[in-house]
Amino acid sequence: MIEHSYVNSMSRVGNLLSWLPAPLGSILLLLLAAGIALLFSRVITDALPRLPGLRRIQFIHAIIARLRTIIRNFLIIIAVSAALQATTGFTDATTAFLEQAFLCLFILNLGFGIIRTFRLLTDQYLNRITAKEHTDDITARSHQTQIRVLRRLTEISFGVLTVASSLMVFHSVQKFGVSLFASAGAASLIVGLSARPALTNLLAGIQIAVTQPIRMEDMLILNGDWAWVEEINATYVVLRTWDRRRYIVPISYFLENPFQNWTHSSPSLICSLFLWLDYQTPVERLREIYFEELAKCPDWDLDKTSIGCQIADTNAQVISIRLIAGAADANGMWNLGCDIRERMLRRLRTEMPECLPRGRTAIVSGTPDQNPWPDNLVSPTVNRPQDGPYRGPDMPATPPAVPPGGMPGRP
Repeated sequence: MIEHSYVNSMSRVGNLLSWLPAPLGSILLLLLAAGIALLFSRVITDALPRLPGLRRIQFIHAIIARLRTIIRNFLIIIAVSAALQATTGFTDATTAFLEQAFLCLFILNLGFGIIRTFRLLTDQYLNRITAKEHTDDITARSHQTQIRVLRRLTEISFGVLTVASSLMVFHSVQKFGVSLFASAGAASLIVGLSARPALTNLLAGIQIAVTQPIRMEDMLILNGDWAWVEEINATYVVLRTWDRRRYIVPISYFLENPFQNWTHSSPSLICSLFLWLDYQTPVERLREIYFEELAKCPDWDLDKTSIGCQIADTNAQVISIRLIAGAADANGMWNLGCDIRERMLRRLRTEMPECLPRGRTAIVSGTPDQNPWPDNLVSPTVNRPQDGPYRGPDMPATPPAVPPGGMPGRP
């Protein structure tokens, strides 16, 4: 009923333009219908969010803002298609072509409107997940990964179907499709070989969305760099390094190559650092100092089962002390290691300077009946301060006399 009244109204407007050439009058009639639909769509999209019952609903505002162009295109296509029936200045072939074109545009607008609506709904869900207050929720990151990857695959698939459906409106394309299916044997082989990398990445994206070897904001080690998963697309992954560089990696790489994922099961990590100290280091006292300083580190996760202070290795000059402690995440692990190293070196310099590595030179006599240098000169005792600054080693007030042409103690 409404359509019939609209067509009659357009027919009366067309009669008013009958003094113009018939094709020009028909074109002006279609432009007039498009202009009226555009004004009407603006009234709807601008006035609807201001209604009293809808003014406070943020989702209505978001969906109208996202679909404003789609709604206007819908109304314009419908208005112009209905007005086409009231035109008299086009040939039958032109009218049939315009009907097919308007139907093609309608299908395209409908398909991409559905895609945009689907993206809006998934964005709303992702915003709800990310708005929750949590430090590192693996479940939330798993949902983000699945939604982002499957959304891209769905959009690509639905977009291809939309374009194919819109083109099938034209009879020439339908004939081309029939001839293409007739030669599907050779064509499928050629297309399969040429599209193998793209299909591999698409299938890898589906597998990653299901099995999830990587997730959004996972921390990976790639080419020796720390990198966070910033974006997972249908065919590639964007990794963000600590210095804000970006790696663009094919998504199939993560199914075909081994890599390190430091946050796959839990974001917590163990910090491990080494100190190379002198053999005179009292390890028990060093362990007490380590526990005292560790308690002052803000990045320690307070897990006492993961701490340790052990002699990890020795060589001819020094011993290697390994210090371990837990941190909440990778950034905390790095900061914890730097903090512990700084604190331990400060305590060693002030309280146990003899623990710092030193080079040694052995002074021996030439023959068994000769004496080497005095022990207090070769290796003087260390003044370990009870209070106050370090005063240096105890040196003899008067150095031993050195006979001309020889060492002390030699004839």
